[in-house]
Amino acid sequence: MKLATQIFFCGFFIVLILHTQPATSQEVEDEGEFNYDEKSEKGPSRWGEIRPEWSMCGHGTMQSPIDLLNKRVEVVSHLGRLKRSYKPAYATLKNRGHDMMLKWEGGAGYIEINETQYVLNQCHWHSPSEHTLDGRQFDLEVHLVHESSDGKVAVIGIMYKIGRPDSFLSSLTDHLEAVTNTNEAESVAGLIDPRNIKIGSRKYYRYQGSLTIPPCTQNVSWTIVGKVRTVTQEQVKLLRVAVHDASDTNARPLQPINKRMVHLYRPSDPKDD
Repeated sequence: MKLATQIFFCGFFIVLILHTQPATSQEVEDEGEFNYDEKSEKGPSRWGEIRPEWSMCGHGTMQSPIDLLNKRVEVVSHLGRLKRSYKPAYATLKNRGHDMMLKWEGGAGYIEINETQYVLNQCHWHSPSEHTLDGRQFDLEVHLVHESSDGKVAVIGIMYKIGRPDSFLSSLTDHLEAVTNTNEAESVAGLIDPRNIKIGSRKYYRYQGSLTIPPCTQNVSWTIVGKVRTVTQEQVKLLRVAVHDASDTNARPLQPINKRMVHLYRPSDPKDD
């Protein structure tokens, strides 16, 4: 009886430990289990049903993306300039199944939010944009995904409309074409400097949301750059063609804001705009 009791308690504590481990904050790197077709059983409205650990996609109340509607935005100056301290690092371009991800080995510097450093691990692209400005959707959105030493996530989003070429994407053209013309999922991109990802404005939106792909982890600190930059139609098309998923979109639909606060940082000095 004593042995049986010990076995029971050991089993109980193992189950307890497994269930109290924090949910992963990382985006999935194999996106084959879900898609962006709303008519599909793997579409965005069903993501939360595909895996138990993805349940937040269906039940979370702080999900992303959202519409950054100006009338609900509080303009502030106390947030301060976006503190970026990036550096060049070796990177690999990877086809995750629905998007192209540029992953830096060992991180490529960091941003600082509320005195916490978040290391830049990767960036990837969505077309059309996932976030919208006053209901307007743009042609492309890049997400720069950062993580702190204690596992918190911060993402910088930059939106693009069709116009002049984006110089950073131009520098990756050969690598994107290499992935397009092969079944290989990865291409070594070499030394890539994230400081070449242009922002062009000190204005930005800040809100608490989630990852926009499974597992849809919440409490992500979002920073959306206020200026919409430009990209060519060919660059957007190359990002989609390189993925080989036969879809013309990889943008999650807008999510309810649920009374969340959205701040717009605007420098007090107009020259800093």
